[in-house]
Formats: sequence, C-alpha cells, structure tokens
Amino acid sequence: MRKTATPELRRGWTTGACAAAAVKAALNALWGNTRPEQVTIRLPKGETPAFAITHWAVERGGVAAGIVKDAGDDPDVTHGCLIISHVAPGKAGTGVTFVAGDGVGTVTKPGLPIAVGEPAINPVPRQMIEAQVAEQAAHFGCAMDVVVTVSVPNGAAIAEKTWNPRLGIKGGLSILGTTGVVRPFSCAAWIASIHRGIDVARAVGISHVSGCTGATSEKIVQSLYDLPDHAMLDMGDFAGGLLKYLARHPVPHITIGGGIGKMTKLAQGARDLHSGRSQVDFTQLAIDLNRSELRHMNTALEAYETVGEPYSVWVAENALTNVVAILNGAAVSADVVIIDRQGSVLARAGSPP
Repeated sequence: MRKTATPELRRGWTTGACAAAAVKAALNALWGNTRPEQVTIRLPKGETPAFAITHWAVERGGVAAGIVKDAGDDPDVTHGCLIISHVAPGKAGTGVTFVAGDGVGTVTKPGLPIAVGEPAINPVPRQMIEAQVAEQAAHFGCAMDVVVTVSVPNGAAIAEKTWNPRLGIKGGLSILGTTGVVRPFSCAAWIASIHRGIDVARAVGISHVSGCTGATSEKIVQSLYDLPDHAMLDMGDFAGGLLKYLARHPVPHITIGGGIGKMTKLAQGARDLHSGRSQVDFTQLAIDLNRSELRHMNTALEAYETVGEPYSVWVAENALTNVVAILNGAAVSADVVIIDRQGSVLARAGSPP
C-alpha cells in the first residue's frame, strides 16, 4: 500500500506581527490620509508577509486599523482574533508610548520581560512596532512621537484559557512573538522533522549537533561553536523527543541551548518544555537551592534575578544531568548553554567537543 505524504502545515503570523502591520496601516491613514487595503512589513528574520486590513476607525484623536490574526494550521487561541492598533499623536520628545487597550493585559508581577505596570506587549513586538513608526515617520516627514494602543476584542475572556492569570498579567492577552511567525504545532510532525535532522547529520558525518529551545538560543549556540545550519536541530520544546532518538542514533556530541525558563524545566526533569504541558516547580526549587523565597516566585526569570549566577549555574548543571540521563549511556557527549533574552550566556555546563 502506497504511503500518502503528510501535507505541509501552513504557517501563520503572531499577534506582534499583526499589531505592527496594523500600526503601519493606521499611520498611513493618520499621516498620509490613505487607507491601504493591505500592508507588507519585514519581520525579524526577513520575511515580508502581506496583511489585509479589515477594520478602520477614526476615534480618540487618532486612527485605528485592524487585522484578523491568521495562525495558519496552529491551534492558537488567538487564531481569528481581530488585532487593532490605534495611533495618535504623542507629546513632543516622548517617542513611542505603548498602551494596553481592550483585551490586552497589564503586567502586575515581576519576573517577566516587561516591567510591572506596563502593557503586556513583549519586547520584540515593541521593536517591530517602533520600526514601523520610524519607517513611516521618515516617509511622511513626521516626528516619532505617537501613542500606540493595542486592543484585542474579547481578549480578556480568551486570556482565561492561557497562563496569563497565573503569571500576573491582568485584563487580557499578551502581544507576543520573537520572529513574527507562528510555526504550526504538530507534535508528531515536529518530532519527525527532528528525527530527520539527526538522520541527515549522521549521513553527512557531522560530529557535533545542537538542539535549542528558540531562535535566540539557536543563534548564540551556532555562533559559539561555528556550527553549520544542518547541525542545528529544530528542538523547540521537544527535548525528550530529540534526546531519545539521539540515544538510538548517536552523533558524537550534542549541545542543548535555551532560555532560563525552559531550561529550568529541563533541569527539573521535564522532557516536553511547552508551557501547556510542564511548569516550573517553585516549591522544589526553593528546597534544591535552599532559598525559601523561591516558593513565591512568579517565573524562572524572577528566580534568576533574585538569586543571580548561582541559579543559572544550578540550572545548567542539572539540565546537563537530565540530558545525560535521557541519553541513557549512548555514545554521545553533551554540554548545556543557558542564554538570556538579549543573547548573553548566563551559564554553561559540560565539556565542549
């Protein structure tokens, strides 16, 4: 019986990308008196998707444009949501000011990449929005002093299905995305692609591969070891899926890289690092590091900011212990690299090849 090829899953765009594109459209209306039917923006990795504008409003001294989020084939809770960006002139010299509109949350606890009291618009979406403001300001000869209010109708209700309430993000959703792209989430398809990556590495005789949790850690690890692209296995959250296959199909050395949050979960024994399927055990963390205040932490980042280097070193060493345990005696040596959101190395464990 002939096998049927698995259809390629369709990518989508993050809430951050949609908000940035909506800002571009709204500024065209505010400064250029035009309402484009669609706009194209450049994402952090160079993609240039086009976004259809489905909502317009002139209100509160500015203009609002909206885009319906398309998450592709990913089962994203915000798929189909209307992402609205309202832009209005700000005070001279203030630059871009961000405001949480209806359905966008506000940060109320420390430990997140956005300060307490700020709208839950993450750093990369802010950078994408600021880039659009700079581009349009230069085009129209205007100052970059604008107030950007991002809204997601019904976002507060949708946020109840996420981890936002537990993280202290109140009132709605977070505007997210580090690349602007939503990669379709299919466990079987993703793990299969990891397996094929290992197969290719073995076939071409590569002796050192790496699995990283995200784009930032992948970039830093690749640079640290001058690894070719085909040595970079797209691990994502599937540390267990990668390491178990590697144990049966060994490559001489593996570097595991990631941010402090996901790597803390690996250090505590989790094999699937997705936020919906594993969480940091702060009670156990307090016991392991003999720091009682860790029981009350909100995120691993807050724990790191509280304890400092001893925490990141503990994470690296214990993550390595669990990596070696999953490899289960295979002829594979390993090291671990812990990286922050800015791309700085916080800690390393194990010997490089």
